[in-house]
Amino acid sequence: MRSFLWRAGALGAIVGVDRLTKIWALRQLAPRMFIPVLPFFRLTYVENTGAAFGIGHRQNAFFIGLTVILLGGLAFLRRRWPRGGWLEAGFLLVVGGAVGNLYDRCAYGYVVDFLDFRIWPVFNVADSCITVGACCLAWGLSRLEKNA
Repeated sequence: MRSFLWRAGALGAIVGVDRLTKIWALRQLAPRMFIPVLPFFRLTYVENTGAAFGIGHRQNAFFIGLTVILLGGLAFLRRRWPRGGWLEAGFLLVVGGAVGNLYDRCAYGYVVDFLDFRIWPVFNVADSCITVGACCLAWGLSRLEKNA
């Protein structure tokens, strides 16, 4: 029960930080569109109806369905993985990020993006969690293969 509560708390924290930052972006950035922070970084409000790099623009319903299917697949595969370590961290980060973006797609019809390094497409906390989580999953799976 204790490990379940820890995992639920971690997921809640990931989704919570994502939601709080997006609420801030909706309230503070939408009217002004962007705020310069550093010469190479600014906070820029973007309503993304597609996926990464603008792929699938205006395909929100498709990405909602795809996210639900991928979350189900991850949950199924996770039952076969050992608990803890890189796989656990990766799973929690990917699921938390996916749920954060799924909420936006269902609530607004788009994903709120606002982190802009100006040489990369604008992204958000959930996108960062998904990316880092995918790297953790890849690393954890490679470690499983080496130990097999």
